[in-house]
Amino acid sequence: MTDKTRGSVVLRARGRVSVRSWFSHHIQALITTLGQSARNPGHSVLTAAVIGIALALPAGLYMGLQNVTSLTERWQGGAQISVYLRPGFANEARQRLIKDLELHVLVRELAIITPEQALLEYELITGFDDLEDAFGEDNPLPHVLVVYMNSQRTELGPVQALVDELSKRPEVEMVQSDLGWLKRLQSIIELVQRSVWVVAVLFAAGVILIVGNTIRTSIQSRHEEIEVTKLVGGTDAFIRRPFLYSGLWFGLLGAVLAWTLVAVAVELLSAPVLELAQLYHSDFRLRGLNVREVALLLGAGGLLGLVGSWFEVGRQMRRIEPKGHT
Repeated sequence: MTDKTRGSVVLRARGRVSVRSWFSHHIQALITTLGQSARNPGHSVLTAAVIGIALALPAGLYMGLQNVTSLTERWQGGAQISVYLRPGFANEARQRLIKDLELHVLVRELAIITPEQALLEYELITGFDDLEDAFGEDNPLPHVLVVYMNSQRTELGPVQALVDELSKRPEVEMVQSDLGWLKRLQSIIELVQRSVWVVAVLFAAGVILIVGNTIRTSIQSRHEEIEVTKLVGGTDAFIRRPFLYSGLWFGLLGAVLAWTLVAVAVELLSAPVLELAQLYHSDFRLRGLNVREVALLLGAGGLLGLVGSWFEVGRQMRRIEPKGHT
């Protein structure tokens, strides 16, 4: 084996040892910081509780918003359009309109109300009898097409476009829809969505400050230990590592607590919400956070913990220098 080959083998071996050592140090720091938190449960639980409450509020608002959005989608799916036809148009024009609506992608079902049917219904509502005989062939009521929208494809924009298109047809006298209040509701939901993001950002900043304050206290209590470590050659990365993992654990524990709080809230509210929905003949059920949303919550908690500890550790490390160091 040549010297060059031998040197290459040595470098690769050192690289493998270095990588193993790096992983070993990180795993050791991860386990050590968890053990330190377990040895001081009062402080750890209190910090995690504050973080959990701070994360639970935006998570709960997000969950509520998702449920409201799901409910409004059901309402949109139950939306309908009433098309009043002009009297005097030929039956062929009416049939063309009916065929166009039946083939439209937004239309789930089409009901046709003839003037005779409308008059009979009017008799039932008002209690007047023999209106059909009184009017004879001069029935003033028009043909009405009741259009039921497809719940799988209903959006306010396309439905409004359909209403506008129907209003322009010459055989149509008037178009009525119940989308006005849904538009207002959608505007409110969009406002709430932005508000939830604002609240989430504010509470995320709060979590960063909470973790930073906790890490600062921990660093100050170990000030002399850090000085000694620096004196014997400990790098900033080595000293920083356990504090970063402490922030990670605080963030994760807080996120788990936030998830628990949201799950408890869903459990407490599910029965009343279901009872209220049944009064309106609906099968709506309150849903909690799904697997993806829980994973995002845990990831956000851990990331915020890391960010808070990273900033505070960096700030404190610049202030700590071994005594007599020049």
